This record gives sequence, structure tokens and C-alpha cells, in this order.
Amino acid sequence: MSQELIKKATQYTAKTELPQFRVGDTVNVSVRITEGDKERVQVFTGTVIARKGGGMGESFTVRRIVNNEGVERSFPIHSPKVAGVEVVRGGKARRAKLYFLRGRVGKSTRLRDTVKKVSVEAAAPAPAAAPAAEE
Repeated sequence: MSQELIKKATQYTAKTELPQFRVGDTVNVSVRITEGDKERVQVFTGTVIARKGGGMGESFTVRRIVNNEGVERSFPIHSPKVAGVEVVRGGKARRAKLYFLRGRVGKSTRLRDTVKKVSVEAAAPAPAAAPAAEE
């Protein structure tokens, strides 16, 4: 019976459209901030250095440098405080956790961009109709 209650509770609180991003991607996380009776959306931009958990408990950690100081924030994916996640740049990572970026500064924190594969048929322009030759 408790499993049924958990399923019902997660059904209503879980987000239906999850963002597609991976460790190494640079993302814009829109966070709802409540100040008194007002609510506003603040964007936190950084590199995803970790994803952990699963289901309703899944979360991710984003890192950025502000005033030569590293700032990391962890966000639960299904939290109502997270308004949205937008991928700015794809990054190629060979590790599941990029904690080694904590010790790096400047250009050494950059990751290689991922190149999206495009099929040959989609990349080639459609053949144009040949103009009629005048004789």
C-alpha cells in the first residue's frame, strides 16, 4: 500500500518534460526566488560537474567562477524552485563527476565542445531543378 501512495505522490509532483543535459554541458538554470511576497526568476549559468540519484531524488551540481571564486550550487531536478534548464553548450566529458575542475582556474576549466552528428542526407542541399537549355 505504501508503494501505491508513493507512486501517486510522485505522479503529481514529478516534472513531465525533463531537460536533456549531461555532465560537462554548460547550462542556464532558472531558479525561482521568493523575496517577501514577491517572486522572481534568477538565472544561474555554469558547467554541470555532477549528476546523482534517480527518480524523484535526482539532482545535479553546477559550478561557475564569480569574482575569482568558485561557486557551486546543487539543484533537485524535480524541485518546483527550478523553473527550467537550458543547455547553452555541450561539453565532452570522460568522467561521471568533474570534481577535478575545482582545482583549475582560467582557460584550463574549459571542456571540448561536443559536435552533433548530422546525417549526410540532411546536410546536403536538395538538388535544384535544372533550367531548360535554350537552343
